[in-house]
This record gives sequence, structure tokens and C-alpha cells, in this order.
Amino acid sequence: MIIQKVIQRLNGHLLISNINHNLPIVNTIRYKSTNNDLSEHKAKVMARGLPEKKALPGVKSIILVASGKGGVGKTTTAVNLACAMKVIEPDKEIGLLDADVFGPSVPLMMNITGEPMLNDDNLIEPILNYGVKCMSMGLLVSGENAVVWRGLMVMQALDRLTRHVAWGPLDCLVVDTPPGTGDTHLSLAQNLPIDGALIVTTPQSAALQVTKRGVNMFEKLKVPIIGMVENMSHALCTKCGTVNYVFGNETKKTAEQMRLEIIESFEADQNMSDCINSGKPAIYALPDSIHAEKYRQLANKVFKYIDDKDKEQVKATEQ
Repeated sequence: MIIQKVIQRLNGHLLISNINHNLPIVNTIRYKSTNNDLSEHKAKVMARGLPEKKALPGVKSIILVASGKGGVGKTTTAVNLACAMKVIEPDKEIGLLDADVFGPSVPLMMNITGEPMLNDDNLIEPILNYGVKCMSMGLLVSGENAVVWRGLMVMQALDRLTRHVAWGPLDCLVVDTPPGTGDTHLSLAQNLPIDGALIVTTPQSAALQVTKRGVNMFEKLKVPIIGMVENMSHALCTKCGTVNYVFGNETKKTAEQMRLEIIESFEADQNMSDCINSGKPAIYALPDSIHAEKYRQLANKVFKYIDDKDKEQVKATEQ
């Protein structure tokens, strides 16, 4: 007869015994688990399941631009940030990755078209415009075709857009992520060494509620948050210059609750829509505008953040 065993948990004890009462008990094991034992076990299981983070060849820093809510100006921020970084530091190599597989907008805003070429190493050559190296699923799929993929296919596409692209040499790669807290963010955070994330939001309560979820996600993934960028914070009357908080004024309160700094705030402006539609970022189309100046300030803050982080890592290594 095959001896079967039953596991019973009684008062924190693990009891393994023979349920065939006609045969002698072959073994009895008693094990008392503690909270520390359970925590260590969970950590080991999670560690086995997570992929090893590997740097992108030739890429020094990776910055994510994210938002829980769609339509808050995240891609506009990513595009103008990347261009501003190139403008204020012309000698540095800057890249822009459009990680929004289902709704890529970078090709429109950066005015890039055409299918990318493969180099001798069978890597995709990013398309260069405004001095920024760009790659997007929108360059690989016709704009009229909808991408209808399941999670695994999205992960494979991201792998292509990251590890099968000739990014290097690159001082900083700005990654425009899709709305939400899904597979794309998990894949990027678990596979790449992310230096920090910028959280983009607008003042509406609906946007701020979802923004909190995005912040919580990055905290769980141990991705440092550089700060918040507020778009459409207010509108100015073109006749009298009165400030109108069209979408509310709750961003500051929410940022304080999450212990985050609003590192830049942009007013609503019709000219920004014109820049998006024309494929010419504000940093180039409106170089003397308040928006262009603020994007340059944002770029300086990101450069400083990367610089400080590098110094901290060097200091930690020396110790």
C-alpha cells in the first residue's frame, strides 16, 4: 500500500504523520515557524522570480517619465525634457524611448517617420532628430494599424525597443511610459537599472488620485522619484492676465501628502498644442517662451539629480 501523508497545522506547528493507522508511523516532524521565517521565505521566493537587472550597453542613466492618468501631458514632458537636455548640454548624448506600445505619440511630437535600419550587429539604429536619438513602436507599426497584443508580447516588444537598439553611447535615456501601473512599468523597473522617475499630473482630483497609485507603485518597485511635474496648473486670461485655476488647485496638497516636490509647473497654453501638432517641441518652436525656459530648468534639475546620484554612488564605493 502506498503510504499517504497529511499535513496539519496546529497552533503554529507543522505535523507530518502517516494516515494509515495499520502501519507504524514512519516519521513525525515538528516545526514551529516565526514571522521572521515567513518573511525570509517570501523574500527568497520573490528573489527567485525576479529577473536580474542588466544595464543597457553604453547607456549611463535612465529616467522614466510616468503618470497614472492618461492625457496629462506626459509625452509632451518627455519630448521637451529630452530636447532641453540636449540644448543645454550639446556635448551630451540624449535618447528618447517611447515605451507606450499601444498608443505611441513620440513620432508625431518629434516629427520622425520611416522604418529604422539595422546595423552590422543586427541592432536597430534609432532615428535622430533635434539631436536626440529616438525609438518608438510607432516607427515599426503603421499608424493606421492597432496593436492588439497580450502581456507577453508587450514584454517582448519592450525587450526589442531596449536591448535590440543601438542606443550607446548615451549619457541619458528618457523613457516615456504609458498611463497606468501595468506590465510596462513592471518590466522596465525589474529589468533595467532606473535612476529615477518624474511623475506628471494635472490638478484634477481624478488625475491626482491615480497619480498616488503611480507613486505607490514606484515605491514598491524601489524606483526613486525625482519629483512631480504639474501640467495645465492654471490658465491666464489673454485680455486681463487673470489667473484661472480651471482644473482646481489641489496638486500642492497632494504632493505634500506624498512628501514629493513639485519641481516644475506649467500653465495651459494653446501654443503648446500647436507645437505638438507641428512636430516641433516648444524648446525649439518657442525658445523665448516661459514654457521653454521652464523645460530648460527642468532639464537642469534632472542633470543635477543624476550628478548627485553618481557622486553618492562613488562615495559609497569608496567607503
